[in-house]
Amino acid sequence: MTREDIIKPENLVCTRPELLNGTQMHYCPGCSHGVVHKLVAEIIGEMGLAGRCIGVSPVGCAVFAYRYIDIDWQEAAHGRAPAVATACKRLWPDRLVFTYQGDGDMACIGTAETLHALNRGENITLIFINNAIYGMTGGQMAPTTLVGQKTATCPYGRDPEIHGWPLNITELAAKLEGTAYVTRQSVHNVAAIRRAKRALRHAFENSMAGKGSNLVEIVSTCPSGWKLSPIKANEWLEEHMLAYYKPGDLKDR
Repeated sequence: MTREDIIKPENLVCTRPELLNGTQMHYCPGCSHGVVHKLVAEIIGEMGLAGRCIGVSPVGCAVFAYRYIDIDWQEAAHGRAPAVATACKRLWPDRLVFTYQGDGDMACIGTAETLHALNRGENITLIFINNAIYGMTGGQMAPTTLVGQKTATCPYGRDPEIHGWPLNITELAAKLEGTAYVTRQSVHNVAAIRRAKRALRHAFENSMAGKGSNLVEIVSTCPSGWKLSPIKANEWLEEHMLAYYKPGDLKDR
């Protein structure tokens, strides 16, 4: 079978969403970002909101979302995406507005913006990519790094007596009055990907219906930062990450 045969629509297992442009992915093999990008592009296209959508991407691996999904984007300073998204939604209330943030961005430098935007009930969706490590800057410990997990800045493993406990920001969000939908999903297998897509669409629909703020956490892999192969990274996620960051809906008002 030639390459031309392989790329024929009838021979493809899945097709590239129209809004996911042809830019070659730069993410490391096994990284979850590409899967989530595809889901976001699919949902926006299915909802017919390509011309009425604003994504906000801050600093970190997540910043490059604008390279791949063909919608309007705003860049934000590190951690400040929820504040920028708040301004966009208040200026253009008929737009679908969402942020796309990593764990270092949302759960560390951006904790204040995240929690206050959610608590205000802004009609936006925050997409939270949690791979328990700082991926772009060299694999340092993140607020979400698990106890015992080794990183560049805790080479003997995270020790609560030294580093504190992993920050479970999604549980905090579920307790806020302004949140309408708070969920935790993953994309490590086909069933999980399908559940994540349903969750993202539900959050986007809430945003457009003016029901309040929404947070969708995606428990993700970082094979390079974890120093594992893509297959081993998925296995490690299932064995360790999901035991602490349990998937499912935490709040659906």
